[in-house]
Amino acid sequence: MDQTPTPRMLAWARNSTIYRLERKMMTEKQLFDAITRKAKQKFEDISDAQIKAVADFAVQFAYDQNALNDVAFAEISTRSAMRSGKSRKAIGYKLASKGIDSNTVMTALDATNDLFAAIIFARKRGFGPFRRDEPDEKRKAKELSAFARNGFGFEIGKAIFHMSRQEAEELLQSSPVV
Repeated sequence: MDQTPTPRMLAWARNSTIYRLERKMMTEKQLFDAITRKAKQKFEDISDAQIKAVADFAVQFAYDQNALNDVAFAEISTRSAMRSGKSRKAIGYKLASKGIDSNTVMTALDATNDLFAAIIFARKRGFGPFRRDEPDEKRKAKELSAFARNGFGFEIGKAIFHMSRQEAEELLQSSPVV
């Protein structure tokens, strides 16, 4: 069996790449995996070598069109996740699972602020300074546990727990995160 992809396979890979990257931003690994998975479905008698060549072609095509950039993906995803109340640990795990290399992940995480993200998390969940009524001991334990489960350290959870609503609002307003 021939190990090089046919022109039909390459044309399909190019069109599929354009379609996928028009719809959403992807990492190199995500694009490679998606093209690999779909090529197996689309072409019945495709060999493993052809699948790899088609996926490599798709990734190279995306780079040639400046449509694929793992660094920009990491930075954008990090800012978005932080604005929605995700911890550094959770963001790093998510980026690594999407195939971003560890150096890029660390660079993107340098701009994060766990205290800011934890305040947003508390506001979304009605914890700490954003709670409506006085909690009992059981409720306090549940709130601190929720911070821990979402990747925030005990000290951050405790600091927000004892913060006044005005202090929390001021920190949210003064944060440089956009």
